[in-house]
Parts: sequence; C-alpha cells; structure tokens
Amino acid sequence: MQDNFNPLKIAIVGGTGKEGRGLAYRWAKAGHLVTIGSRDPSKAMESASELNKLLPGKSINGMANIDAIKDCQVVVLTVPYSAHKETLESLNGFLLDKLLIDVTVPLNPQKKTKVQMPSAGSAAQETCLILGSTIQVAAAFHNISYENLITDNHKVDCDVLVTGTSIEVRQATLGLVKDAGFYGWDAGPIENSVVLEGLPSILIWINRSYGSTRAGIRITGVERTD
Repeated sequence: MQDNFNPLKIAIVGGTGKEGRGLAYRWAKAGHLVTIGSRDPSKAMESASELNKLLPGKSINGMANIDAIKDCQVVVLTVPYSAHKETLESLNGFLLDKLLIDVTVPLNPQKKTKVQMPSAGSAAQETCLILGSTIQVAAAFHNISYENLITDNHKVDCDVLVTGTSIEVRQATLGLVKDAGFYGWDAGPIENSVVLEGLPSILIWINRSYGSTRAGIRITGVERTD
C-alpha cells in the first residue's frame, strides 16, 4: 500500500449481488473501509461475512442501504436495472456531498446480449434526472466481470472507462479504479455513459460465443502512464 494512501468510506448499495461483492472485495483488499448495503440487512451482513473470510485482517460491514450511506464518502450503486429508479428515490436526500458511482446496466434479463437503453439515454443519465444537478454522479465498472473482481491478481488486464458530471468526479472515480487494480480512462461527460452501459451486452455475447467468462476491453494507441 502506498505511503500516502487515504482510506475512503465506501458504501455499496445492492452490494449482495456479484458485482457489488466483487467491488467490495477489491476495495477492502486495497485498504478502503467498505460497507455492503441491502434492502435486507441480514443479507448484507451475510455477504459481508462471506467476504471477510477471504480477507484476513479486513472487516467489511453489512447493513441496510440508508444506514450504509449515512457516514460514507462514496456511494456505489450496483442494483439490477429493475430496482434502479426505486432505489435512487429511496436514497434521495442522503446523497448530498457524496460521490455516487452508478454501475447499473439496463439489461433485459431475457435478452442480455441485445443493447437496450432507457428513454433518458442511459441509466446514469436517468440517475441525474432523478437526483438533480447537485449530486456528483459518475458511471464506471460496467465492463468488469465478477471473475475479474474476485481474483488474487492485484492488477487485472482489463480497462475501465469512466464518465461523470465533472472532471473532478471523473478523477476521483479514476482513483478508485486504480485502487481496485484496473487501468482507467476518462471517457468524458455523463452523456457518454450510453457506450459504457452498452458494453456488457457485447461482452456477454463474446463470452457465450467464445466460451469465456472474462471478456473485457483495452484501450490501445494511447500511452499509458503506469
């Protein structure tokens, strides 16, 4: 761990699902203070307990969504799209001065390999409409599979694209991308999240077609800094 590392308090809403548990694992392993949130506190505590067995010396907490976000600096939304609007409305009023990273993918469970976007343009843009312009919103991690999160490899050969409502939001999120062991790229304003959210359908198609579970993306033609 770097000498100037500053641990953040991160709440993962919908953290009992695969993506949420995978991100919790990566950030707790990096030294951040992670809480898993759920509508059902018992499920959150169960998921936290399972992850703590994989992380000797670390302690992930589990509690109800509202309790999880009250004392955090970063909120990460990893709920299914069917619960996206309802969850955001339940959290509205508790997100001021926090960074919200939306990982939601608007997948149709019956047609996962077909890109389908909501009327707002993307789930992240929908988030901005629901919460208003005072909330800092980023979109990231859509193309990272659970198998690439639950791994002992500190660095994973898969890039992460980050969009957001400001440069500051994107830079803060890119720091968390790096802490999770991925190389991140500033992919511009939140409107560009339509591309990020469409990637999972393509990667699911590739995984099914070529017998994998770890398909990802990598940006080429640009010099990497590390």
